[in-house]
Amino acid sequence: MNRIIRNTLIVIAVLVLAGGVFFSGNMYARTTAFGSTGMMGGYGWNSGGNTGYGPGMMSGQGGYGMGPGRMGGYGYSNASVTALTLADAKAAAEIYLTALDNPDFKISEIMIFDNNAYVVVTEESTGLGAFELLVDPLSQVAYPEHGPNIMWNLKYGGLNHEYMMGGQGGMMNVMMGGNGLSSAIPADISSDMTVSPEKAIEYAQAYLDANLAGATAAADPVKFYGYYTLDFERDGVVVGMLSVNGFSGQVFLHTWHGTFIEELEY
Repeated sequence: MNRIIRNTLIVIAVLVLAGGVFFSGNMYARTTAFGSTGMMGGYGWNSGGNTGYGPGMMSGQGGYGMGPGRMGGYGYSNASVTALTLADAKAAAEIYLTALDNPDFKISEIMIFDNNAYVVVTEESTGLGAFELLVDPLSQVAYPEHGPNIMWNLKYGGLNHEYMMGGQGGMMNVMMGGNGLSSAIPADISSDMTVSPEKAIEYAQAYLDANLAGATAAADPVKFYGYYTLDFERDGVVVGMLSVNGFSGQVFLHTWHGTFIEELEY
């Protein structure tokens, strides 16, 4: 098959997959935001009366999630697909980074779940988290993670949004070897946040205590521009992941990973 046609088909497949999961999950959450169904999901609120947006989000200031969601997401499952290997996930992420043509980006961690692979990309110059990627096990193509990685990422959120929306410098550009996404990166963004890593862990643990008894937040959150991401365990086994806003303390549960398999830090 012609290489360009093949790449185009992969792009379309991943766009449908990523867009469908994110859009359907958010629309479902919006229509049932004030219900009492589900565990560890819904829309958050805080003591100041501000409403949070997005599934699985909760305020770190005494809010409790209200609405849909449970461990494992909104019905999205790749149960019939063979899980990715660490090597496959790394190769897919490297293709994505090569297309961006930014030598400051490096892969620092990969986690394999049965629904997808999760990849942390950091800035080599600062050691800070740059953005998060997912790798689809069927197409083995990497793309920006939805949720906080797009909504809360102050430095690279624009890049991630352009890619997901397929606009100028978007997914097609990357798949064909271009690097037009670099225009979406602000020149100078501070990494300072009012919520410290220690406080982010407290907010995450409060959320877990209220929603998943026995779960323990990791003590090493990854700091991104505007938020933190950390996983959590139960009985010594990783069972999920969440992000904490670096200014409001809101917690956003990642509902799309599925069952944890293995991980590797670089």
